[in-house]
Amino acid sequence: MNDSEYNLITDELLLAVEEAIEDSGEDIDYESVSGLLTLTFKNKTKIIINKQAPLHQVWVATKFNGHHFEMVDGLWQDNRGGGEFWQFISSAVSKQANVELILSAQ
Repeated sequence: MNDSEYNLITDELLLAVEEAIEDSGEDIDYESVSGLLTLTFKNKTKIIINKQAPLHQVWVATKFNGHHFEMVDGLWQDNRGGGEFWQFISSAVSKQANVELILSAQ
């Protein structure tokens, strides 16, 4: 993947996360600035999702840990544990919001 493709798909990913949060109906604030998406929960914890353009990765920092995702066969995969991005982000958001949520790209 070249830099232009990376920027396009990561911008789409961040927008899809915003839309999924909006569609969830939960009281989760989000703010996106220059490839950095911050989710803020009622309990004041945050999840930060950001583009790492030089590495062609997406990094996610939660209250519990951090993960690095790379595009593998059309899916963002955790390069440490192998988990898929949408499964991971659903679990992380659920933990920090204290409510079960399933997030997905539409």
